[in-house]
Amino acid sequence: MRKRNGFILLAIFLGTVLVNIIAWNSATFCDYYVQYIFPLWVNTIGRINGLWSFSVGEIMVVMGVVLIVAAIILGFIAAVFYLIAIRPNLRHTMKRICTIFYKGVAWTVVVLFAVMTCNCFILYHCSTFEEKYMETKADEYTLEELILLRDYMVEKVNTLALSLERDEYGNVIFSGDMNETAITAMQNLGGQYEQLSGFYPTPKEITTSGFLSQQHMKGYYFPFSMEANYNAQMYRMNVPATICHELAHVKGFIYEDEANLIGFMACVQSDDPYFQYSGYLSVLNYIDHDFYDSIYQNRKVYQAHVSISPQVKRDNVFLTEEAWEKVEEKAVIKTATVKKLSEEFIETNLIVNGIEDGSLSYGRVVGLLLHYYHDNVDSYAQKESMALAK
Repeated sequence: MRKRNGFILLAIFLGTVLVNIIAWNSATFCDYYVQYIFPLWVNTIGRINGLWSFSVGEIMVVMGVVLIVAAIILGFIAAVFYLIAIRPNLRHTMKRICTIFYKGVAWTVVVLFAVMTCNCFILYHCSTFEEKYMETKADEYTLEELILLRDYMVEKVNTLALSLERDEYGNVIFSGDMNETAITAMQNLGGQYEQLSGFYPTPKEITTSGFLSQQHMKGYYFPFSMEANYNAQMYRMNVPATICHELAHVKGFIYEDEANLIGFMACVQSDDPYFQYSGYLSVLNYIDHDFYDSIYQNRKVYQAHVSISPQVKRDNVFLTEEAWEKVEEKAVIKTATVKKLSEEFIETNLIVNGIEDGSLSYGRVVGLLLHYYHDNVDSYAQKESMALAK
């Protein structure tokens, strides 16, 4: 029985390695997988875990940390026990305990490797959203096009900021069901892009959002549980675009720039102005920074263009000052340390999966936005409206 279990474990591991090798070398295989097999996990694991109000993925992460700590502690105890134990039967008992425990750890690691391969690693080698759905394939865009789009975006956020209802503290009010509105927005987008159609699991707040805030993370897609999770402590204007971004991952779009674009499109095409505002805010910094860098950070030239309104600047924050104070009060580890470790992990994960520019890939959404407006908006009408905004 032991040899049989060991053979099965080895077969799963080697099979998973083989799948990764095929994925790295065949986009056709990956595209077939995403179209016909990946949705099975969303419609089974996603539906089952959706029955719970809490994040199952978050619980899994906590259990993983506990397992690692337990493995280290047990290893230390076993080493000490072998040194001081005199009776052979006690050593034998400890050996059996360690054997059973570490076999369980080995099975856990191999299964997680297989799940990550199926729900994450393969996705990095599929055809991109741009290749599947966009007509424009240009890798570069002109400064004029960038300026037109940037000024257009600024005009949109400035207008929307003034049109939304706010409370006595100046915060935008949303009275509907945000999760339901987000899912509807994504399903509507599925009418244009087939891969985005169908069932979506209910997005969930992260209980340990303070720790997530220290990482400067707005949300997470958990491949182990097929869940879209978001930071409950971030400023609420970030939530709609973040939810849609994470739901894009659930549909197999794992690249961050593509998820940024999809989140943006879902929000701005929504009938809800709150979602529209969140969508434009979600890409504003990317496009504004690209514009500023493209004019060689010339303040005079920058100030000659449409200015971002003070209200938009107040809304365009990750956390409010009050929220940051609460995070820092409860922090066990310094935020700078957590942020640095998180950035290194994300950078390594992206590079290992073939994203050579790492976290800089988030900013590639600017190019995708330019392609989107070129392909999906009437060119002359769009350029005219953008020119008037300039």
